[in-house]
Amino acid sequence: MRGINKTFPGVKALTSVDFDIAKGEVVALIGENGAGKSTLMNILGGVHQPDSGTIQVNGENVSIKSVSHADALGIGFVHQELNILDNLDVGANVFLGREPRRMGLIQKQIIEDKTNPFLEMLGLDISPNTPVSKLSIGQQQLVEIAKALSKEAKIIIMDEPTSSLTISETDKLLKVISDLKNEGISIIYISHRLGEVSTCADRVVALRDGSNAGTLTKNEINHDNMVSLMVGRELERTSNESGSNIDISKGFEAKDLISSNYPNCKISFKVFSGEILGMAGLVGAGRSEIAQTIFGVDPDLGGTIYIDGNPIKRGSAKASIKAGIYLAPEDRKRTGLITEFDIIKNVSLASLKNYSNRIGLIDSESEETTASNQINKLNIKTPSADTPVINLSGGNQQKVVLGKWLSMNPKLIIFDEPTRGIDVGAKAEIYKLMRKLADNGVAILMISSDMEEVLGISDRIAVMHEGKITGILDREKFSEENIMNLAVGRSS
Repeated sequence: MRGINKTFPGVKALTSVDFDIAKGEVVALIGENGAGKSTLMNILGGVHQPDSGTIQVNGENVSIKSVSHADALGIGFVHQELNILDNLDVGANVFLGREPRRMGLIQKQIIEDKTNPFLEMLGLDISPNTPVSKLSIGQQQLVEIAKALSKEAKIIIMDEPTSSLTISETDKLLKVISDLKNEGISIIYISHRLGEVSTCADRVVALRDGSNAGTLTKNEINHDNMVSLMVGRELERTSNESGSNIDISKGFEAKDLISSNYPNCKISFKVFSGEILGMAGLVGAGRSEIAQTIFGVDPDLGGTIYIDGNPIKRGSAKASIKAGIYLAPEDRKRTGLITEFDIIKNVSLASLKNYSNRIGLIDSESEETTASNQINKLNIKTPSADTPVINLSGGNQQKVVLGKWLSMNPKLIIFDEPTRGIDVGAKAEIYKLMRKLADNGVAILMISSDMEEVLGISDRIAVMHEGKITGILDREKFSEENIMNLAVGRSS
């Protein structure tokens, strides 16, 4: 790719960007949110067309007009925002649009037989007949990867492929990438997890503000060099200092809580005022389901929750919001935002009463002031507060979700994968924000599949396995080994 330019309404996304990859090479594409990584790859994958510039595949000039054209050229794309149909099963998604037929009828047995090897390759222990709606976000992401592998692509673009995977699933994927590389397949790897980049990349290409920021060869790849190219400044390391304002007499408590995913398991735990309780576990352990049960969007099958020792009415998100219990969900696009709305409407949506007068009319000026404050506080990269959220990068969309809740007064805020798809600079800002909230007396439950994140900012860590809490670790017992032992059902 040479001299690629792309402009969207109000945003210059790419300016004269160059990018190349060789056969059997793993090239990591890094940069902060809004740097242009996804836009550049959407052009290569046929989703967008460049305003100008040239693309060559195997030495031939091409103009990639569509996703199907990219497929025909051997370019597969695993998107950060999932592109699967949850009303179909796994096999139907893997072979969507390429279904083997006989006399016009889809051959489901052939689809099943062809899908199984890819699921096994990725360590995904499910049947091809499993409805995608029954899978976790992490499992759905692996189905996306299986789809790309099934197309026998020669170049595979992976945009944040591990953002919802735990350490064990990530290790499996990195092994798959190594195997694909050995078979001559080229991998373009986009990730904010710089440890993964160091492990798998042969070369690093960095973008900053829509332009090339530099390249690192294999022996130059390390955390500090990558951060320097991405942000042009030094960042503070994640703090692992325990909270100084924890009040064990106040906060949140769940007692004998039952989620619909594990109806035979009762969960009990506390999150103290001023504390960040990290919640770790493998994909499918039931962490997100507990969060959704607490917030009231999943069925209430039993148990009691308390704020500051007082029982809280259960059964709806409205009741939880009234009690000061807020959820920043894992799947921001589907359950955290209305992407067609602008930032102003998304930030005020959960608290419209705060912006209405006695006759119910909304004070738009007050709405805009709140949204502007959150944009500044969270460093949301946007042309204006009335920009539709769909036009923002994934990381900036996540910040809008957080801004919605932080404009209110939480007693407990649940962060489910709070930095999924968020760059290293924005992560540091969110960690500081979480600690500031805790220091101000908010109880924080943080669900995360990022081991460094869990170990770095938690005051205590609860670990789940198959719907149960297998242990809660105090800071002096923090280690990857202890967490993984509990996550697979063993004692630390």
